[in-house]
Amino acid sequence: MEGGGKAIAHEIGGIQNDALRFGLHGVKSDLVGTHPLETSYQTNKKNEEDIKRKILARTYGSAFPLKMDLDRQILSRFQRPPGPISSSMLGLEAITGTLENFSVEDYMLDPRDSEALRPADLHHGMEVRLGISKGPACPSFI
Repeated sequence: MEGGGKAIAHEIGGIQNDALRFGLHGVKSDLVGTHPLETSYQTNKKNEEDIKRKILARTYGSAFPLKMDLDRQILSRFQRPPGPISSSMLGLEAITGTLENFSVEDYMLDPRDSEALRPADLHHGMEVRLGISKGPACPSFI
């Protein structure tokens, strides 16, 4: 055979639409956009963060918001391997100020207590994290 022939693209770990591993793909999320109130909330949140960054830059100098961004990036990458104990991201919550917020997840039922929850596959989760396999790291529900 000649070395200049066409190469077939090979994906390690299979395709992302693996129905046996990840369940059936729903198209509702592809068709329906976000709620207008949610987009308004996100833009308002972004505007508040920009104003806070400007105030911090004027008060403490331009390097302070950059240091905060660097800390946020470091703390957002720190995670436990996929498994029975999930990452709490406590350091990131303390830096961003979301630790003081009382959200829906704090008083509603934890989805990890559900009977329909699939156990996390440690090997597949690490393959996804390292870029060897594709798909969600942990398909959560059956």
